[in-house]
Amino acid sequence: MTTKLSLANLNAIKATAAVPAYDRSKLKAGIVHFGVGNFHRAHQAIYLDDLFNTGKDLDWAIVGAGVLPSDEAMRTKLEEQDFLTTVVEQDNNKSAARITAPMIDYLRPGNAAVTIAQLANPAIRIVSLTITEGGYFIDPASGKFNPGHSAIVADSRNPSDPKTVFGLIIAGLKARRDKGITPFTVMSCDNIPGNGEVTHAAVSGLARLSDPAFADWIDASVAFPNAMVDRITPATGPREIGIVADDYGIEDNWPVFCEEFKQWVLEDRFPAGRPALETVGVQFVPDVAPYEHMKIRILNGGHAAIAYPAALLDIHFVHEAMEDETVRAFLAKLEHDEIIPVIPPVPNTDLDAYFKQVETRLFNPKIGDTIPRLAQDGSNRQPKFILPTTADRLRRGEDVIGLSLVSALWCRYFAGTSESGKAIAFNDASADRLHAAALKAKDDPQAFLALSDIFGEVAQSSLFQRRFAQALRTLWDKGTRTTLQLYLDGKWRMTS
Repeated sequence: MTTKLSLANLNAIKATAAVPAYDRSKLKAGIVHFGVGNFHRAHQAIYLDDLFNTGKDLDWAIVGAGVLPSDEAMRTKLEEQDFLTTVVEQDNNKSAARITAPMIDYLRPGNAAVTIAQLANPAIRIVSLTITEGGYFIDPASGKFNPGHSAIVADSRNPSDPKTVFGLIIAGLKARRDKGITPFTVMSCDNIPGNGEVTHAAVSGLARLSDPAFADWIDASVAFPNAMVDRITPATGPREIGIVADDYGIEDNWPVFCEEFKQWVLEDRFPAGRPALETVGVQFVPDVAPYEHMKIRILNGGHAAIAYPAALLDIHFVHEAMEDETVRAFLAKLEHDEIIPVIPPVPNTDLDAYFKQVETRLFNPKIGDTIPRLAQDGSNRQPKFILPTTADRLRRGEDVIGLSLVSALWCRYFAGTSESGKAIAFNDASADRLHAAALKAKDDPQAFLALSDIFGEVAQSSLFQRRFAQALRTLWDKGTRTTLQLYLDGKWRMTS
């Protein structure tokens, strides 16, 4: 017997799950959020839910927004349950469900006029984003905004009817300026180095294509704070929906599962005001860069490092990859020998202890995080999570044996079959060209490095070229497990 998730049923649901301590009807909108996915509902929405449970800042509720067809599917499912979400937080030794209610509306995607009107509402003081690493129109090799992308060009030619998030933000800002309303702060919550600066570049860069003077106004008037966000949040499927129904008696269209750990480090630049998130654990700091370097390179880089060998070995769950002694040892050696040594110091943080904490998190079997999730979108993730560390080591004249092996494993993965011959299902916007290049690279490793928009300056290093070629040939000749073991045994050496 299950109970349908809704405001009317909260009293019945509280027997098995924590419910909001606040009256949802008392909330007022203060934030428009683009990208209402699982991570947002397990992270930013949780912090706001915690804050509202203290009785504070009830005028900072969320209005969801989106631009993709998939956003409409999410909106429909959440609207059916009054925009409530069941969040199941799972540690190694415990699980607990809570109902969160900080979102009070979700704008229908595809109606630019309605979205722009909401963005022009003086009550909206923050516009936040979780649109994934690939949503910022960044050239992978240079790391800079790409003004030539077809979606950006289309918005620049028709700024009054924008189709991208950034076009909508620009239209909203322009409406506020014309009405004399203080501009909102634009806050990225995506895993991108300097995510505030990247967002600024996209908004200003798009505006400059059609209205340079307004782009100058954006540069002078709008705040784009950098942030580091962290919480492992797998995708929702029938397994998660079934657990919520069976264990908690709740019928939720799209529940969220996540680890217990969460972290949010944020620059305190909010000219239009902000909620008192510091009271519920958000760290406000002058410079986020040290924290984001640590997280993106150790955790996200670690994800990338284990994703491809695990996929090639037909391992499905992340915790199962960590239970594999060879994969786990590969991650530890890579982190200690090549990644951690080039990360700048982080205030009051021991990087080795941080990695130990990451290992513990990756071992968590309850959240059911999957290798296919970690392996997706590598064309955007490799240039952000792996290749910057490779570039740093090369600039310092240091070796990149392990990091080259990570890139070679990614190439071997895109050949399309695991070690057992099982077909690999790709989830990457550049899958076709990556697959074609990976097949050519079996005979000519440089064919994969010729993807210059991804590898950039790294591909020009003769040391990296040799290390990559050796790693890829060893993977094809000896297999994934033997190649990892050669690396672990220190027997993989070649002259520089």
